[in-house]
Amino acid sequence: MASFADKFRDNGCVPDVVDTVPSAQAQVVYNGKEVECGAVFTPTQVQNPPQITWPAESGALYTLIMTDPDAPSRTDNKFAEWRHWLVYNIQGSDVSTGSTLCEYIGSGPPKGTGLHRYIFLVFKQPGSITPDEPRLGLSTKDRNNTKARDFVSKYNLTGPIAGNMYQAEWDDYVPKLYASLN
Repeated sequence: MASFADKFRDNGCVPDVVDTVPSAQAQVVYNGKEVECGAVFTPTQVQNPPQITWPAESGALYTLIMTDPDAPSRTDNKFAEWRHWLVYNIQGSDVSTGSTLCEYIGSGPPKGTGLHRYIFLVFKQPGSITPDEPRLGLSTKDRNNTKARDFVSKYNLTGPIAGNMYQAEWDDYVPKLYASLN
Protein backbone atom coordinates (compact mmCIF):
# COMPACT_ATOMS: atom_id res chain seq x y z
CA MET A 1 0.00 0.00 0.00
CA ALA A 2 1.42 3.38 -1.05
CA SER A 3 2.16 5.98 1.60
CA PHE A 4 0.82 9.52 1.60
CA ALA A 5 4.23 10.78 0.42
CA ASP A 6 4.25 8.30 -2.48
CA LYS A 7 0.71 9.24 -3.54
CA PHE A 8 1.44 12.98 -3.31
CA ARG A 9 4.58 12.55 -5.40
CA ASP A 10 3.01 10.04 -7.85
CA ASN A 11 0.20 12.52 -8.57
CA GLY A 12 2.80 15.09 -9.61
CA CYS A 13 2.14 17.55 -6.78
CA VAL A 14 5.93 17.49 -6.47
CA PRO A 15 7.35 19.13 -8.56
CA ASP A 16 4.31 20.71 -10.29
CA VAL A 17 3.23 22.83 -7.28
CA VAL A 18 5.78 22.38 -4.49
CA ASP A 19 9.36 21.15 -4.29
CA THR A 20 8.92 18.81 -1.34
CA VAL A 21 6.28 16.48 0.01
CA PRO A 22 4.53 17.91 3.09
CA SER A 23 5.77 16.43 6.34
CA ALA A 24 2.19 15.45 7.34
CA GLN A 25 -1.07 14.59 5.67
CA ALA A 26 -3.82 17.13 6.31
CA GLN A 27 -7.16 15.59 7.19
CA VAL A 28 -9.69 16.90 4.67
CA VAL A 29 -13.35 15.90 5.13
CA TYR A 30 -16.25 16.71 2.80
CA ASN A 31 -19.68 15.91 4.25
CA GLY A 32 -18.29 13.15 6.45
CA LYS A 33 -16.15 11.61 3.68
CA GLU A 34 -12.41 11.84 4.29
CA VAL A 35 -10.12 12.58 1.35
CA GLU A 36 -7.57 9.87 0.74
CA CYS A 37 -4.67 11.39 -1.18
CA GLY A 38 -5.34 11.04 -4.91
CA ALA A 39 -8.96 9.86 -4.59
CA VAL A 40 -11.56 10.98 -7.12
CA PHE A 41 -14.41 13.20 -5.93
CA THR A 42 -17.11 14.90 -8.00
CA PRO A 43 -17.69 18.67 -8.11
CA THR A 44 -21.07 17.92 -6.54
CA GLN A 45 -19.34 16.33 -3.52
CA VAL A 46 -16.93 19.24 -2.99
CA GLN A 47 -19.17 22.24 -3.58
CA ASN A 48 -18.89 23.41 0.06
CA PRO A 49 -15.68 24.01 2.02
CA PRO A 50 -14.32 20.93 3.76
CA GLN A 51 -13.33 20.54 7.37
CA ILE A 52 -9.55 20.45 7.41
CA THR A 53 -7.05 19.86 10.20
CA TRP A 54 -3.32 19.20 10.48
CA PRO A 55 -0.71 18.76 13.20
CA ALA A 56 -0.19 22.29 14.52
CA GLU A 57 2.14 23.88 17.04
CA SER A 58 0.55 25.77 19.92
CA GLY A 59 0.68 29.50 19.26
CA ALA A 60 1.76 29.13 15.63
CA LEU A 61 0.03 30.75 12.65
CA TYR A 62 -0.59 29.00 9.34
CA THR A 63 -1.66 29.63 5.75
CA LEU A 64 -3.91 27.20 3.86
CA ILE A 65 -3.85 27.19 0.05
CA MET A 66 -6.05 25.09 -2.24
CA THR A 67 -4.87 25.18 -5.84
CA ASP A 68 -5.52 23.54 -9.22
CA PRO A 69 -2.38 23.17 -11.37
CA ASP A 70 -4.42 21.78 -14.28
CA ALA A 71 -6.25 24.87 -15.54
CA PRO A 72 -7.79 24.61 -18.05
CA SER A 73 -6.54 20.99 -18.40
CA ARG A 74 -3.62 18.80 -17.39
CA THR A 75 -2.23 18.88 -20.93
CA ASP A 76 -2.84 22.62 -21.44
CA ASN A 77 -2.21 24.27 -18.09
CA LYS A 78 -1.70 27.84 -19.32
CA PHE A 79 -3.84 29.23 -16.45
CA ALA A 80 -2.10 27.20 -13.75
CA GLU A 81 -2.33 27.52 -10.92
CA TRP A 82 -5.98 28.42 -10.33
CA ARG A 83 -6.42 29.43 -6.70
CA HIS A 84 -9.52 27.87 -5.14
CA TRP A 85 -9.05 28.95 -1.54
CA LEU A 86 -6.54 30.85 0.59
CA VAL A 87 -6.81 31.50 4.32
CA TYR A 88 -3.98 33.05 6.35
CA ASN A 89 -3.22 33.85 10.00
CA ILE A 90 -4.90 30.58 11.04
CA GLN A 91 -4.37 29.85 14.72
CA GLY A 92 -3.32 26.21 15.04
CA SER A 93 -5.45 24.15 12.68
CA ASP A 94 -8.72 26.01 13.27
CA VAL A 95 -9.38 27.45 9.79
CA SER A 96 -12.28 29.52 11.16
CA THR A 97 -9.80 31.70 13.10
CA GLY A 98 -7.98 32.78 9.93
CA SER A 99 -8.52 35.63 7.50
CA THR A 100 -9.76 34.71 4.04
CA LEU A 101 -7.93 36.14 1.05
CA CYS A 102 -9.74 33.95 -1.50
CA GLU A 103 -13.20 32.59 -0.72
CA TYR A 104 -13.62 28.85 -1.27
CA ILE A 105 -14.74 27.84 -4.75
CA GLY A 106 -15.18 24.10 -5.23
CA SER A 107 -14.01 22.11 -8.22
CA GLY A 108 -15.32 23.24 -11.58
CA PRO A 109 -13.21 21.64 -14.30
CA PRO A 110 -14.41 22.47 -17.83
CA LYS A 111 -16.27 19.72 -19.67
CA GLY A 112 -13.99 17.36 -21.57
CA THR A 113 -10.76 18.37 -19.77
CA GLY A 114 -10.40 15.18 -17.75
CA LEU A 115 -9.27 14.90 -14.17
CA HIS A 116 -7.87 17.97 -12.42
CA ARG A 117 -5.78 17.86 -9.25
CA TYR A 118 -6.97 19.89 -6.27
CA ILE A 119 -4.11 20.30 -3.85
CA PHE A 120 -4.34 21.47 -0.24
CA LEU A 121 -1.15 22.92 1.22
CA VAL A 122 -0.51 24.22 4.73
CA PHE A 123 2.44 26.48 5.48
CA LYS A 124 3.73 27.80 8.79
CA GLN A 125 3.97 31.58 9.00
CA PRO A 126 6.87 33.46 10.64
CA GLY A 127 4.23 35.55 12.47
CA SER A 128 1.11 37.48 11.51
CA ILE A 129 1.05 38.50 7.82
CA THR A 130 -0.93 41.10 5.89
CA PRO A 131 -1.12 40.12 2.22
CA ASP A 132 -1.24 43.01 -0.24
CA GLU A 133 -3.12 41.03 -2.90
CA PRO A 134 -6.79 41.89 -3.47
CA ARG A 135 -9.34 39.95 -1.42
CA LEU A 136 -11.37 37.69 -3.70
CA GLY A 137 -14.97 36.79 -3.04
CA LEU A 138 -16.93 34.39 -5.21
CA SER A 139 -15.34 35.68 -8.37
CA THR A 140 -13.10 34.05 -10.94
CA LYS A 141 -11.18 37.32 -11.36
CA ASP A 142 -7.47 37.20 -10.44
CA ARG A 143 -7.45 33.50 -9.53
CA ASN A 144 -5.56 32.12 -12.52
CA ASN A 145 -1.77 32.06 -12.72
CA THR A 146 -1.47 32.36 -8.93
CA LYS A 147 1.41 30.11 -7.97
CA ALA A 148 1.55 28.78 -4.42
CA ARG A 149 5.36 29.03 -4.60
CA ASP A 150 5.15 32.79 -5.25
CA PHE A 151 2.88 33.42 -2.24
CA VAL A 152 5.08 31.24 -0.02
CA SER A 153 8.23 33.08 -1.09
CA LYS A 154 6.69 36.56 -0.79
CA TYR A 155 5.55 36.00 2.82
CA ASN A 156 8.48 33.80 3.96
CA LEU A 157 6.28 30.82 4.75
CA THR A 158 7.76 27.48 5.84
CA GLY A 159 6.73 24.12 4.49
CA PRO A 160 4.52 22.72 3.27
CA ILE A 161 4.05 21.28 6.73
CA ALA A 162 0.86 19.44 5.70
CA GLY A 163 -1.06 18.69 2.53
CA ASN A 164 -3.51 16.47 0.71
CA MET A 165 -5.13 16.27 -2.70
CA TYR A 166 -8.02 14.81 -4.65
CA GLN A 167 -8.95 14.69 -8.30
CA ALA A 168 -12.19 15.70 -10.00
CA GLU A 169 -13.63 16.07 -13.47
CA TRP A 170 -16.71 17.78 -14.86
CA ASP A 171 -20.16 16.73 -13.68
CA ASP A 172 -23.59 18.33 -14.07
CA TYR A 173 -23.04 20.56 -11.00
CA VAL A 174 -20.31 22.58 -12.79
CA PRO A 175 -22.72 24.78 -14.86
CA LYS A 176 -24.56 25.65 -11.61
CA LEU A 177 -21.23 26.57 -9.99
CA TYR A 178 -20.28 28.81 -12.93
CA ALA A 179 -23.68 30.53 -12.78
CA SER A 180 -23.15 31.35 -9.08
CA LEU A 181 -19.80 33.10 -9.62
CA ASN A 182 -19.25 36.77 -10.44
